[in-house]
Amino acid sequence: MLPEITQGDDGATAPSARDRRPAERVALSADLRAALPDAGAAVLVTAAVFAFLYARMESGDSATVAVMPFMDDPGTYWMYLLSQAFGWSGLLWAWGTVLLGLLLSGPRPARLPASRQVLERWHRTTSLTTMALMFAHALMFAAELVRYEVQLAWAERLWAGFADTFVPGWYDSGTGQIAIPIGQGALYLAVPLGLLFYVRHRIGANTWRRLHRFVIVVYVLSVWHTLLYGTNVWYGEWPRTVLWLLQLPVAALLLLRLMRPARRSERLGRLKQREGVSLPGWAVRAAGRAAAGAVVVGLLIVVASGHDGGRERPAEQPSTSPHAHEPE
Repeated sequence: MLPEITQGDDGATAPSARDRRPAERVALSADLRAALPDAGAAVLVTAAVFAFLYARMESGDSATVAVMPFMDDPGTYWMYLLSQAFGWSGLLWAWGTVLLGLLLSGPRPARLPASRQVLERWHRTTSLTTMALMFAHALMFAAELVRYEVQLAWAERLWAGFADTFVPGWYDSGTGQIAIPIGQGALYLAVPLGLLFYVRHRIGANTWRRLHRFVIVVYVLSVWHTLLYGTNVWYGEWPRTVLWLLQLPVAALLLLRLMRPARRSERLGRLKQREGVSLPGWAVRAAGRAAAGAVVVGLLIVVASGHDGGRERPAEQPSTSPHAHEPE
């Protein structure tokens, strides 16, 4: 998926001459078969998360019920819980595949947990699993909305569930007006960016590489969507702190990737010493490094201070619903 990196004369890393040849073409069908064990593990994790959320709702400890008390019935709202479970496993798999991607594209560590070829295959298969989990998360959310809109005819219920879930700007209730379009943006970017790898021989390796960098945007949107709309991390308590903590290794690897890029053309250096580098390009790279550094510092401050944007639990629980039914 990425060229092998070797040490250059100056001690920095650079693509080896062997890897400047056209990369071996990898078929999507082969990766789909290779992803089956990974997808099976994701299903097991999703089932475990679902059981945990179901048990917490039954016990009365669910943060979801604290946000929306009308949902205090796991037997009725099991599709919503399953949507949450797919969302959490999807975010976990996205976290893993982004870490693998940054590990492979940055400076080569002294030791890797497996061969580079194996890690690249894991990166591809976890990416495919992540896309499937994201779609399952959205699909179960739509199914819950269809079940909920009992006052509508079936055709209208199906359209309402589809539009609220998949049409940007359609959902019109509460925090979802912002959070759901952010999640939709993550899904609609993830699919093409993930699948472009399999047609890179048509669009060109350089074009694919430039587009693939935007995968980090998908991950940022996914985390943002979760922080805004994940009722299990709605309040400023330990689950939200853990979610913030998990972003530290991602931000640190991204900063390392930017500060020590494998390709000489991406190194910053002094502008007047960089032949063929324009001022706008140099400024963008410098700004990217500064932004990544600021993110690392910001994450440390958030975790250390405890001010992570979480809401305070209200003294009286609200009685809001996803959509207020129109009076008949």
